[in-house]
Amino acid sequence: MPVETGCGTMKLKSREELIKYREEAKKQMLERSMEKTSIFVGMGTCGIAAGAREVMAAILEEVNKRNLQVNVIQTGCIGMCEQEPLVDVQRPGEDRITYRKVRPSDVPRIIVGHVMHGKIVEDLAIARFEEI
Repeated sequence: MPVETGCGTMKLKSREELIKYREEAKKQMLERSMEKTSIFVGMGTCGIAAGAREVMAAILEEVNKRNLQVNVIQTGCIGMCEQEPLVDVQRPGEDRITYRKVRPSDVPRIIVGHVMHGKIVEDLAIARFEEI
């Protein structure tokens, strides 16, 4: 079965080769994604109703204004609808922090404080997920 690798096509001879190739590709994608800070914005229906679109726009504006090299990722519902809009920040090698009830006016504090300088914005933080 031919598989496009980005550098051409390779032929896999067995299901085991496909599984091995898939696992290696997943590992490489994870490593690449963790080289930069990632910002996740919950854009499920509950998040959008609570103002997540405006928060996402403010994040993109702040990131572009400061010329930051970060991943800004739109996600579905993060699971705490009553706390929307939710924004998670994952800096390489650090715990993932979830911020609650984020408003566009909060975005500069999150970007400058946490994304740029590693200081958690305590009054907005609701959860910490250990890096695995």
